[in-house]
Formats: sequence, C-alpha cells, structure tokens
Amino acid sequence: MARIAGVDLPKKKRIEFGLTYIYGVGHATALRALAATGVNPDKRVVDLSEDDVAALTKELRNYAIEGDLRKRIAMDIKNLIDIKTLRGIRHRKGLPVRGQRTKTNARTRKGKPKTVGSKPKES
Repeated sequence: MARIAGVDLPKKKRIEFGLTYIYGVGHATALRALAATGVNPDKRVVDLSEDDVAALTKELRNYAIEGDLRKRIAMDIKNLIDIKTLRGIRHRKGLPVRGQRTKTNARTRKGKPKTVGSKPKES
C-alpha cells in the first residue's frame, strides 16, 4: 500500500486518480506531479515501486497539501474575521459567504430552522 503525505492511497485505482485522495491534489496537479517524476499515469497504485513512491513524495513537497493547506485556509478565514470584512462577518455568523440568497435555502450553513414569531396553532 502506497502512503504519500500521510494518506493511504487506494490500491486498485490508477495512480493519477489515487493521488487525488490527498487533500489539495486535484487531477491537474496529479498529472503535473506524474509528468515531473516520469511515473506512468496508467500504473495502478499497488504496482508502484518504492522509488516511484519516493519520487512522488518528494515532488508533492513542492505543493501546499494536507495539514499545511488546511492550516493556511483556516488562517485566511481567521484573518478575514479579524479585519472585519463582509466575508469575515458572514463566516462568524455562519451564513453563506459568496452572495447566495438566504431568505430560502442556505440550510447547510444556517442549520436546522428556528421558528420565529407566534406559536403553532392549536386545534
């Protein structure tokens, strides 16, 4: 089993798609890393040699992935909150950040609906 950047890659998948299981590595980045290391994208993860795994690990160190990327994103959001931008305020309030409507929808960000106003009718 290949373990790159602390992630166990699925054995039966081709390496170009297996690399996308690493947070911060999409298909384009995976293909770029494979081209830089000379590893065949059609190879299965289980068929990789130790040299291939080492080369891919070394190449992926050039990218912000996994913990470093998560930390950077969290710090960026914290910075938006600290400087009190509109995006930061909406992050703090738990509302959609990118201009979506909130009168209806937005249940994923807002959570379970809270009834406001009068009590439900009794019959």
